[in-house]
Amino acid sequence: MNSGTSNNRWHHRRRRAERRFRFYGQCALGLAMLMLVILVGSIVMRGASGFVQTQLRLAVMFDPTLLGLPPGSDAGDVPISNYQRLAQASLKAAFPGVVDRREGRDLSNLISLNAGAVLKRALVKEPELLGRTKNLWLPVASAADLYVKGGWPAHTPGGYNGLSDRQMEWLRALREKGAIRTAFNRAFFTQGDSRAPEHAGFLGAMLGSAFTLIVCLLVAFPLGVMTAVYLEEFARKSALAGLIEVNINNLAAVPSIVFGLLGLAVYINVMGLPRSSALVGGMTLALMILPVIIIATRAALSSVPASIRDAARALGASPIQVVWHHALPLSLPGIMTGTILGMARAIGETAPLLMIGMVAFVADTPTGFTSPATVMPVQIYLWASSPEPGFAEKTAAGIIVLLVLLLAMNALAIFLRKRFEVRW
Repeated sequence: MNSGTSNNRWHHRRRRAERRFRFYGQCALGLAMLMLVILVGSIVMRGASGFVQTQLRLAVMFDPTLLGLPPGSDAGDVPISNYQRLAQASLKAAFPGVVDRREGRDLSNLISLNAGAVLKRALVKEPELLGRTKNLWLPVASAADLYVKGGWPAHTPGGYNGLSDRQMEWLRALREKGAIRTAFNRAFFTQGDSRAPEHAGFLGAMLGSAFTLIVCLLVAFPLGVMTAVYLEEFARKSALAGLIEVNINNLAAVPSIVFGLLGLAVYINVMGLPRSSALVGGMTLALMILPVIIIATRAALSSVPASIRDAARALGASPIQVVWHHALPLSLPGIMTGTILGMARAIGETAPLLMIGMVAFVADTPTGFTSPATVMPVQIYLWASSPEPGFAEKTAAGIIVLLVLLLAMNALAIFLRKRFEVRW
């Protein structure tokens, strides 16, 4: 009787301990999910406004005299500064009561520095506009953009984000006329970086990341797969092979900035390759993900049953044929998954690229593998370190784009693993 009672008590204590353990695990999982939702939610709420842009409708008179355009000349040869002066004159024409020079300068500051580029593209596309008036939507400056997106705050002492009370009155007057709207910010995906927040785009960083990843894949994938095949299929068990395996495993845990120092020393100082280029960036990142691809490939090859290799040899296949026709095709899903995860790690790296000069301000979009370029994480870092308030939403918008790409690459890795996985 006493023995049965003690057993029941022991079972009750064990079940209570199991329930507590499950409860603690659920609490930890819930807390982690809550932190993730807060993090992603704050980024999305702050960065969603970066995908829209405030625009101002103006009746623009393409006066050839004000543009400084001689008869018979090409509108594309006129500097953008002349078109910017034309945009400012059109804005002043909408407020004829503004005659003071200082107020006129404050009024002109409401329009973006990119307005001149918009007018130039419009006149080059439609040359018949010369000497005529047309209503066009032009981007506003960053301070005015933030004011509109902030919900049109009422009068505030000292202004709002660099806007004076008078400038806010002008914006409200334009809103009453229906001359203010918010539209999708195409410039964010079609332009490179800029010193002006409303003019800054993410295209240069996206192309730089694409060129860098192409170089990284072309270098790391064949080298990683061939190294793994040799170590797993052909290398004899020896002290040298063991030393190589240990070093490969250790390289996978080396801080990424060390690879940046290696790329700076070898590719730039010794080989003389162009600094801040996608070629050097991709080769540097290839060094970083090479151990990841080797380890993933070896794990995929070792998962192929030995009976398949034995059957191929029994039919007269050579060692190369066994690997090429049987081991590699069956291990390809695991190889692809490891490669994609390695590339996902490379696309989010910043430290190694800082060491090779890819932190420089690059306004033009890269046109090749040796052009000056930057990548998405570095561009986000540059925007985050800028003092202008308008770059804060650009930073969050860039993070959203980067997160979407990372999620897509991880989802692709999971799909490929599930789609082509072979169960033995």
